[in-house]
Amino acid sequence: MGPAATSDISQAPVRLAVLASGSGTILEAILAAGLPVRLVLTDRRCRALDVASDASIPAMLVDRARFGGFSATFDREGYTEAVTGALQADPIDVVVMAGFGTVLGQAVHSAYPGRILNTHPALLPAFPGWHAVRDALASGVTETGTTVHIATLEMDAGPVLAQAVVPIRPDDTEAALHERIKTVERTLYPDTIRTFVDGLAARVGDGRGSPREVTE
Repeated sequence: MGPAATSDISQAPVRLAVLASGSGTILEAILAAGLPVRLVLTDRRCRALDVASDASIPAMLVDRARFGGFSATFDREGYTEAVTGALQADPIDVVVMAGFGTVLGQAVHSAYPGRILNTHPALLPAFPGWHAVRDALASGVTETGTTVHIATLEMDAGPVLAQAVVPIRPDDTEAALHERIKTVERTLYPDTIRTFVDGLAARVGDGRGSPREVTE
């Protein structure tokens, strides 16, 4: 997988950065799909760094601990500036969040308008926020799912790109339901990223990843 991914990066007209915080299973699905990942960036030490290393993808830790960690004094704007600077140094065209556990501020959205993708374990606009799976179970609905959307400054409120339904079983636990959602997500997300990237590449004459490409 490593050599193929490196080849894709060198030839791709649109370059991706993946932001991750955890086990890296979504990142693995993205890499397995052969998407042009140029950089993996994490906000804490996690397995996603190892996944990137094993695939010969450059990886960077921008540790939020240096900006106040998870305390009330966390400097969100300062941290966002650091992440944005790291992305722009590469440079990167499209930012893909893959279980990234930090909500970023305005700077990154200004740098990548309409070009930050995210996935959420519910059928937005239903059940936004950090506890979507728990909230879906508590509500008594019979189905939920996963949504791929463009990230905006308002969390889980950006334009929807794709959705897939996951039925809720009578005996579901939060962990069991979340795992079934993630199984669907690992196919839907790479497919949707591919469609998005191909759309940018097809209009490269307007400037790679330019705002015009994603707003027209």
